[in-house]
Amino acid sequence: MASERESFDLSGPLHLTYVLWDNPYHRMSVAACLVQAVYILERDRQENREGSDALAPPWWTFFHFQLLRPLVDDVDSSIFGAIYEFKPPSSQSNDTLYRSPRYVIAFRGTLTKAHSVSRDVELDIHFIRQGLHQTSRSNIAIQAVRNTVATVGDSNVWLAGHSLGSAMALLTGKTMAKNGNFIESFLFNPPFVSAPLEKIKDERVKHGIRFAGSVITAGLTLAMKAKQQPKDLIIDPFTALSAWVPCLFVNPSDHICSEYIGYFEHRRKMEDIGAGVIERLATQNSLGGLLMGAFGKESEPLHLIPSASVTVNVSPASDFKEAHGIHQWWQPDLRLEYKLYNYK
Repeated sequence: MASERESFDLSGPLHLTYVLWDNPYHRMSVAACLVQAVYILERDRQENREGSDALAPPWWTFFHFQLLRPLVDDVDSSIFGAIYEFKPPSSQSNDTLYRSPRYVIAFRGTLTKAHSVSRDVELDIHFIRQGLHQTSRSNIAIQAVRNTVATVGDSNVWLAGHSLGSAMALLTGKTMAKNGNFIESFLFNPPFVSAPLEKIKDERVKHGIRFAGSVITAGLTLAMKAKQQPKDLIIDPFTALSAWVPCLFVNPSDHICSEYIGYFEHRRKMEDIGAGVIERLATQNSLGGLLMGAFGKESEPLHLIPSASVTVNVSPASDFKEAHGIHQWWQPDLRLEYKLYNYK
């Protein structure tokens, strides 16, 4: 049985009858709805809802997008992503269309339904272990993005994702950025592999824990580099990534993504107290990744990025489900705080 949240007429942003593509709230809302459409595409598949019974199409047709094709997992045949093409009516007069995308590639997060939950949880575990890049789903996603960018260029493409889907969008975005393709990206509630330090109220305690973690991580990084042979040394990947500025949308009441707030703010504080060199090493590496490297295992800590536009939803959330949900990002009258971070 369909839920109210799956119906665009009941839960969608009906107030966005005219999209201003240079308006950050409008862009955020459209991207979030296209991610929601991927969730419902998979639910339509699971429930055998076709034709007029399908609930997904209004989530993209309302904004004049067409579904180019779904992205299907090769393990369980679930729909985990979609490629949309923007097809505005020729009669529409909109001076902001130059800021609109030509294509949007969106990825959903974990679905807690029997038909797909086991595969999604498996990928969640791969993310935590910093091995999402080694999965077949990520290969399908990266290839789809590469093909699209090769056809129309990176300036005409958006990436979007929620939760696990944000991790997938982050992986594809980082992969493309390392090759000089900087894709506009909308990452909703992106997971951060860390203890939820943002829940600590005492700022001194919180800063002290983060400072200690930075010193340990930086020390281990230097120790690992000292053991490397000159031929093993490569260009710092942050140098290539720093020009890519994905848009992160986080909620402080969501412990899955809230650490991004502290991740960037702590680096700013470390710069302010003259410990920028330590934090520069710490933010480029994770303890888990360093330990795996010591044992000769490859890892890709996706949550480590040098630059981002961070939007924080400070509107009150009734519970974790609301704080982590995709629906919050197109609600009217949101209380949002915005900061831009750019480090190398």
